[in-house]
Amino acid sequence: MAVKRNPELTKEKILEAAVAEFAEKGFGSARVDAIAQKAGANKRMLYHYFGNKEALFVAVLEQAYQDIRDHEQALDLQRLDPAQAMRELIRFTFRYFVDHPEFIRLLNNENLYGAVHIRRSHRVLAMHTPLVEQLGQVLRRGVAAGVFRPGIEPIQLYITVAGLGYFYLSNAATLGTIFGKDLTAPRALEQRLEHMTAVVLGYLRP
Repeated sequence: MAVKRNPELTKEKILEAAVAEFAEKGFGSARVDAIAQKAGANKRMLYHYFGNKEALFVAVLEQAYQDIRDHEQALDLQRLDPAQAMRELIRFTFRYFVDHPEFIRLLNNENLYGAVHIRRSHRVLAMHTPLVEQLGQVLRRGVAAGVFRPGIEPIQLYITVAGLGYFYLSNAATLGTIFGKDLTAPRALEQRLEHMTAVVLGYLRP
């Protein structure tokens, strides 16, 4: 009896294996053979679904961004008062980076290439529009409630929130060595989140 193929499941397994391979080895050193083997597929199917190594890497980056954007949308920040919504966004962003180190590694690698791969994506810009709109709404509500000062640009604010966590975690090994402290220990991560929250909310205060 012939086994019926499940194309979507095969694509999902290839993408999952590709995330692990690219995150561990970077685009240059990642091997299509290894990805196919991890996925339990063959290279012919991989090329059939994704075209080539470059297109697969673009798909991996798109999936990485889609995952974090989907989780952000699920926060439903509009149900919270403005200050609590910002606390939740800061907490989520930092915890997401902590729980998904592959996300940081993928972005670090793509930045080494000057974002040449992600520029090929037609999906990424559209993914980020709802986030900017959602954050803009939170800021406007905060201004109306008198808890945020006016004139805050949503994209700049998000970059600040992401940067406060991203830099800390992507450089935790070197910073921890320099300062003689395990920056990824549970208490150190709690202290960093507390610091990030205080910095951002202090900036937003009228």
